[in-house]
Amino acid sequence: MRGGVAAALAAAVLSVTPAAAQDAPPPVAAPVLILDSDRLYLDSAYGQTIRDGLEAEAADLKAENDRIVAALTEEERSLTQRRPTMTPEAFRAEANAFDVKVQGIRRARDAKEMALEDSRLKARDDFFNTVRDIVGQLMLEEGATVILDRRSVFLALSAADMTEKAIARIDAAMLKPGPAPQSAPLPLVEGPTAPDGEATDAPPSEDTAPDALAEPSTPDTADGPTPLNP
Repeated sequence: MRGGVAAALAAAVLSVTPAAAQDAPPPVAAPVLILDSDRLYLDSAYGQTIRDGLEAEAADLKAENDRIVAALTEEERSLTQRRPTMTPEAFRAEANAFDVKVQGIRRARDAKEMALEDSRLKARDDFFNTVRDIVGQLMLEEGATVILDRRSVFLALSAADMTEKAIARIDAAMLKPGPAPQSAPLPLVEGPTAPDGEATDAPPSEDTAPDALAEPSTPDTADGPTPLNP
C-alpha cells in the first residue's frame, strides 16, 4: 500500500513540473556594456574635425610667436650694434623700454595659450554632451542598462565592448549633410568621461603652441641695464 502511494506521488510531481517551469517568467536580462571614451573622441571622424580646428588655432599661435621672436631678436641686435654710438643714459632708457615690451608680449602670449587650453577642454566636454544621446540610443538597442568606461573594468568579454559600434554611429549621425539630429533627451544617468584634471586630447606635436616665448640673447650691458630680465 505504501509503495503504491509513493509511486502515485512521483507520477504527479513529474506531470506538474514541466508545466510549472513553462509558467515561470523568464529572468530579466540587464547586460552591461563597456566603452573606451578616449577612443570615441580620438578615433571618431567627428572628434577629428573638432581637433583639427583646435590644431589650426595652435598652429596660428605658434606662427605668431615665431614672428614675434624674430622681430624681438632683430630689435635686440640693432640695440646692441648701436650701443657704442649711444650715451649710457640713452642706451639705458631704450633697453628698459625693450624689456618692458618683451614682458608685455610674454604676458599676452601666456593668456592666449591659457585660452587655447580652455578651448581644448571645452571642446572635449561639448563632444560628449553632443554624442550622449547617440550612445544612449545604441545602448537601448543593445538591450543594455549600463555602460561602463573601459578604464574602470577589470575583466570583460570582448563582445561587451561597444566602442567600434558607437564610433560608427556617431560619425554616421554627426557627419551626414544637413543639421545635426535632434531628439528628445533620454533619461540617462551620466558618469565622468575622464579623471579630474586629465586632458586626453591628441598628443603634443610640433604644431602646438610653445611652452614659453623664446627670449633673444641678452647683450653685454656692463655700462647699462640688461635689456631682458629673466
